[in-house]
Amino acid sequence: MAKTDDASAPSKAAKVAAPERVAAFNTGLSAESRAAAMLLAKGYRIQARRFRTPYGEIDIVARKRHLIAFVEVKARATIDDAAYAVTPRQQARIIDAAQAWLMAHPEHAEF
Repeated sequence: MAKTDDASAPSKAAKVAAPERVAAFNTGLSAESRAAAMLLAKGYRIQARRFRTPYGEIDIVARKRHLIAFVEVKARATIDDAAYAVTPRQQARIIDAAQAWLMAHPEHAEF
């Protein structure tokens, strides 16, 4: 007996993100855009945004002359809060992700 369309497996319901998560995501995107604008104003060229690696994501990769900056953006009330939000574990993840970016872009490896 052939299967009919009505007998198909029930479709999975789409996940709906919590409003707090959506607001945090949008705040993060806004902060990243403001950080990129500030870097551009200071003479940096944006090489990549939201670069994903197996180790994690780099928010912004920027270059100015012979300097490559790997930027982790944190939207916090104070600069101290933002600095404390980057834990040693996250610092190691950012280093690993930066090394992956450099391996993927060998033309920048000599900076």
